Amino acid sequence: MKKLHVSNDMCIGCGACIAMDPDHFDFSDEGFSVVKSNDNITDEIESVVECCPVGAIHLDEVAETEENEPAVEEATEESE
Repeated sequence: MKKLHVSNDMCIGCGACIAMDPDHFDFSDEGFSVVKSNDNITDEIESVVECCPVGAIHLDEVAETEENEPAVEEATEESE
């Protein structure tokens, strides 16, 4: 499963991603891009990811659980 992510500390709010794909992106109250939906992610989303002038958009591959929810891996510490 692919999941979109916008890095808030990198986004400049130019709106290119929103203009190209308003089904997946929108503006936050602060004027920056946010992911509106991770539904129906297709290979065409790569062009939207690449259009970001500052590289703030990432497309990550995440594992799915049986309920189709992204799996969360918890870090564990080994004690000696």
